[in-house]
Parts: sequence; structure tokens; C-alpha cells
Amino acid sequence: MTDRLPHEKGFHVSWDQIHRDARALAWRLDKRGPLDDGAWKSVVAITRGGMAPAMIVARELDIRTVDTISVKSYDHQSQSAAKVLKSPDQPLMGTGHGVLVIDDLVDSGRTLQLVRDLYPDAHYATVYAKPKGRDMVDTFITEVSQDTWIFFPWDMALQYVEPYRGT
Repeated sequence: MTDRLPHEKGFHVSWDQIHRDARALAWRLDKRGPLDDGAWKSVVAITRGGMAPAMIVARELDIRTVDTISVKSYDHQSQSAAKVLKSPDQPLMGTGHGVLVIDDLVDSGRTLQLVRDLYPDAHYATVYAKPKGRDMVDTFITEVSQDTWIFFPWDMALQYVEPYRGT
């Protein structure tokens, strides 16, 4: 058996799968907001990975106010210190009350910790969660092991992939 790099234990997510999982996230969040009748004020996507799930959640829950927060915490497949590159509209955000902050994945939790420090009253939701970051997220759909690298459809092209156990 050969040693594998962390990204070689891959979980490949198709466009269909991310769409289904983001809709499931929306259903889980439906009527659970802090506003009248369980509504949410707005959706804020953590760029770039949170944009597709946030768009789907906003559509499913009929939330028309959508913004982004740009946080850089990866250089290709290695993590670095998280930093905010672009903040959402401050009057919209306030402390985050009534705001859904959406990302594709919580990994170590560093990105969400940074955003939570800025908007402590927001609700944090991801499609996928790893154990180290799971406590940073309020709602998620699927947990994967910490050593799994998720390949999202926006990062992939169609090509042959070696089987996990080799040829």
C-alpha cells in the first residue's frame, strides 16, 4: 500500500449533487429564521465556494437580499491564515441577526471563526462539514472525514481518475 497525500482521498461532488445537497440545506433552514414566521433577512455567501450553495438556498427560500464576504484561507490545496478581502454591506449585516451565512464546506473552522467574530448573531450553514470545524457551523448536510479532500464541480474537468486502491 502506498502513502496517499491528503487530497488523494477524494470525494467528488457533481453539479447535480451540490444542487441536491444545497436544496436539502434550504429545506433544513426553512422557517427556522429569527424573523416573523421563521424568515431570514438575507443570505451572505462566503466566496468563492459558498456562492453556488447560497444562490440555491436564496432561491429555495425566496430570499432576495444576497451579498458576499470574501475570505481567503487557501492557496490551492494548502491552508493559510484566513483574512477578509471584501466585507458585506455593514447596515445589512449589523451583528448578523437574521442573516444566513453560507459556505460549501467547513474544514478547520478558521474561515467561519473569522466571520463569526465579525457577525456573532448570524446563522452559519454549510453543505459539508469536517470534524475539526463542525462546532463552527450551526447547520450542515453531510459530514466527511477530516482527511477527505472534497473536489467541487467548479474545480474539476472530466477526466479519468485512478481507483482509490490503485490499478
